[in-house]
Amino acid sequence: MDNSFLHRKKLLLVDDEPDLLKMVSDILSDAGFETVLTAATVKEAIIAAEKEKPDLMVLDVMLPDGDGFSLMKQLRTFTNVPIIFLTAKDEAADKLAGLGLGADDYISKPFMPQELLLRVYAILRRTYKEDSPRVFLDGCTIDFSRAEVNKGGEIIPLTAKEHTLLGTLARNEGKIVTVDALCEALWGDNPFGYENSLNAHVRRIREKIEADPSKPVSLITIKGLGYKLITRK
Repeated sequence: MDNSFLHRKKLLLVDDEPDLLKMVSDILSDAGFETVLTAATVKEAIIAAEKEKPDLMVLDVMLPDGDGFSLMKQLRTFTNVPIIFLTAKDEAADKLAGLGLGADDYISKPFMPQELLLRVYAILRRTYKEDSPRVFLDGCTIDFSRAEVNKGGEIIPLTAKEHTLLGTLARNEGKIVTVDALCEALWGDNPFGYENSLNAHVRRIREKIEADPSKPVSLITIKGLGYKLITRK
């Protein structure tokens, strides 16, 4: 598979272990990624994210001046790019905390280089589409290349998850996409247990694209099955 489009995406790694930071950076650079940035603290990460605007970030949970969870909350005040947590901890509570904040994945140390690459590729592929089109809905336009909604002249940004969810529905325009299929598109091969999170994303999307979110005309619920997106030509 040609990954040249993905290799142009900018990555930011945040970890306070110099050896691990170099190893992960080398893995990604050797795979073909053109821009791999690094930071060792929360402060450095915030500065790098604001200045460089990376397309994906890999965050360690334990950092010398804070933790990855609080860092993610700060990052979410100005960016919605996908985030992977990379940590030595393998406790269910930490994993749920990260995913509950909206992280896209969670990898425990030690890990195989190929595992990291596969997950990075999978998230980038789900989030960014080359030459993504615009989709016209009733009352708004979705611009996938910019990850934003134009609603009556108001520009509303989409989060990475919202972008992926709408993209999956748009590729199946007018067709029912099951809950399981949407959860798999958002969370990978093991989507069990994410239905409530999916519903929450749908509610937030409707607030952005519908004139009346309580009476949707574009993002329709098909009771007991899933959802479908109705576009206008």
